[in-house]
Formats: sequence, C-alpha cells, structure tokens
Amino acid sequence: MNGSDRRTAAACPRPAARDSLYTPVRVVDLDLDEPSGLRSPGGLGADDPAGRVLALVRLHGHPLGLVTATGTAGDSATLRRALVDAAHRELPVPALSTATPAARPRRVGRARVPAGPLTVSVIVCTRDRAEMLPRCLDSLVGIGSPAIEVILVDNAPRTDATERLVRSRYGDRVRYVREPLPGLSRARNRGLAAARGDVCAFTDDDAIADSRWVAALAEAFRSDDRIGCVTGLVLPAELDTEAQFVVEEYCGPGRGFAARSWSLREPLADPLVQFSTGRFGMGANMAFRTDVIRSLGGFDPATGTGTPSRGGEDLLSFQQVLTAGHTVAYQPDAIIWHRHRRTMEALATQINGFGVGFGAYLAAAIAHRPSLLAELVRRLPYGVWRWHVSHRVTPHVGRVDTDTLRSLRRLERRGLLYGPFCYLFTVWQQRRPGAAGRAGGQSS
Repeated sequence: MNGSDRRTAAACPRPAARDSLYTPVRVVDLDLDEPSGLRSPGGLGADDPAGRVLALVRLHGHPLGLVTATGTAGDSATLRRALVDAAHRELPVPALSTATPAARPRRVGRARVPAGPLTVSVIVCTRDRAEMLPRCLDSLVGIGSPAIEVILVDNAPRTDATERLVRSRYGDRVRYVREPLPGLSRARNRGLAAARGDVCAFTDDDAIADSRWVAALAEAFRSDDRIGCVTGLVLPAELDTEAQFVVEEYCGPGRGFAARSWSLREPLADPLVQFSTGRFGMGANMAFRTDVIRSLGGFDPATGTGTPSRGGEDLLSFQQVLTAGHTVAYQPDAIIWHRHRRTMEALATQINGFGVGFGAYLAAAIAHRPSLLAELVRRLPYGVWRWHVSHRVTPHVGRVDTDTLRSLRRLERRGLLYGPFCYLFTVWQQRRPGAAGRAGGQSS
C-alpha cells in the first residue's frame, strides 16, 4: 500500500470490529469427467483438503457452478463423493452418457471469422509485488502455446526486484517492459503498445490463469468477428481469511456460468446496460481485439489504480467498445483465479475504491462522449433504485452478518459520490505543465 492508499484507508470508516469465528474454506477444482480427483485452483497439482470446501464443478472442462461440502482428514474419497452428489443435486448436470463435448452449452456468436489461429498477447501489470508474481507467471507460461506471448509491465518500480525475477526465472518466455509513470492505465497502455498479438488479454499480478483461459478467450473471438471485447469468470483462488470470504460474498461470481453478449445493435432489455458495464466483467479477466482497443486510444490514464480515480478504466473500456458498435461477450469458460485482499482494512479500502472508480468511470464516459449526459440524467433515478435493491451481494459460499454488508455498502456509496471529482482532479493533475514530461519506457 502506497502513501496515498494509506491516507485513503485512514479516512475510510471500517466495518465494526468483532471477534472472528471464521474458519478457512479450501477452494478446489472438480471435473465430473474425473470425479476421483480434486485439483487446486489453476490446476497446480492434486489437492486433498479437509474442513470446509468450495468446489468449482466442471463437465468436459466447462464450468457448471459452485458447490460446498465438508471434508475429513484422511478421508478424501468421502469428500469427493459428497461434492459429486452436491453437484448432481444443485447444478444442471447433463447425464454423463449423453454429455459429449458437442453437447456443451452453445457459445456466443456465429462462425464468421476466417480460418487460422489468433495470436494472443497476455499483459500483466505490476508494481513492487515481486513476491506475488511467480504463481501468476508460472500459470501463464505453463499454458505453453506458441500463439501466446506474455508481457510483464513493471509500473514505476522502486527497486529492480521484479526485473531481476523475470529475467532470471523466465528468460525469453516473458517480455519485460517498464512504464516509468505510475498508474494502471498507463501500464496497460505500455503493454498494449508492445503487444504483437491479434488479441490483448489482461490479468492481474495476484491472479492465476486457468490452463484453458487463453484458448477460451480466443474461441469466443473466433465465433464472431463483431466481438471487440471478451470477459471471463473470476473465482477465488483462496478463502483463507475472513476478508477474502467477505469480499467473495459481497461481490461473488454474479455474472454466472452461462455465456452472454451485449450489443447496441439490438434492443436492450435493460436501458442502463451502456452505463452499468460492471455486469460485463472486470479488469482481472478481460481481452480485446488489439486493433479495436488501439483505435479507441487504449485506456484513459486519468482512471485506474495508482491515480486519485482509483479504478474505472476497465468499465470505461467496456463502455467504449460497446458504444463504438462492437459486441462485448462474457465467456465463463475463460477462468481466472484471483487472490483477494487478506485483511479487513485492505478490504474496506478496496470496497471504497469500487465506488470511487465507478463514479470516476461515469465522469470519464461523459467526458469522452458528452451526449451521454442527458441519457444518464434521465436514467439516474431508475439506476439508483436498481443499485439499492439488487446491489452486488450474491451469497454462494455462506453468510456474512448484515452489519458488515451494510458498512461495506456505505463505503461504496461514499466513494461513488466523490468519484467524479476524483476523475476531474486527476485530469487537472495530469495536465499541469511537466506532469507528463517523463514519457517513455524500456522494453525487451
């Protein structure tokens, strides 16, 4: 946490302190094709957990949903049977005898793209978190496809620890790029400028990529040449602490396990869809056709972590792709496992940042396209009501006490109110004479 983050954290009210009775939940991956085995998130080896367990259930690699069970040390067979039984009881599982790969749910789009593989540039941005990188980068280089390049953008580093790690551990398997100016959007733009792929996929340094992540993204793009952006499913890599459990309950995989798409070429069931782009996905798991995102100017440097705006760059990019006439698709087969914040203090800061980032995104969207203002004002009362009655919370692991959820909602609402002012301040700050005088970077 940098100095500005500490000041923000100190200014944010905290969920009420209390004695925690939380016990860790182990996260595992179970494919019904192989019910005799459980794997850790990202397929990083066999797992034999005890205690409370949350399992992602798949069939032929396709995610069906989440189930829970309790394991006993030394009795993994009983746990596996309990998870399989829960899957058949709670999820729409086709009969294994008829569930061939061809019977999997139909993907978004239609086959119009010419034959030939898509090349994918995977861009990971980081700042002074070298200790987190190996699990992320190991999962990416482990995909092992010649059609993939991995780019690590080192954003305004204070030391050379990240560069030394990348060069010593990964060699030419990971391209190291440095962006000297702080800010996640600037770092993503640096990676975008260095990318050689037809598609640019973005994830975070605290994420673990599923082995089929890139293939699923590419498959979605190949299904329809009108798709300009694809997002995927984000699941917890661990639920070791109460804060990790709470944020998963607060946000959760609310986008579901069915493929979807959005386009302004067709009538919209929800008139707010072009503003509430958080339903499309999140920055930890998003990909764009490279020519599309470049044509839109990349990411707005006045949004994103590392600026007073604290976020919103992903939501803005989704909105810009949509309003430019392209389709945004959600593909749950493209799975990223995310390591959430581990402390309640960090969680409170993050939730407040969600609100700030969303407010900043709305201000940025209007700044880029002023004609949206009238539509936003007209829809605002309906949007506030929808936000109030159907907010983020989608419990799927267990229960979080009401006081904690209310406190987090207040933090997010408070952030939302001053988010637009944070965006305007960031724009002013970056336009001051000399503010962007140190442009450039190093890549190899």
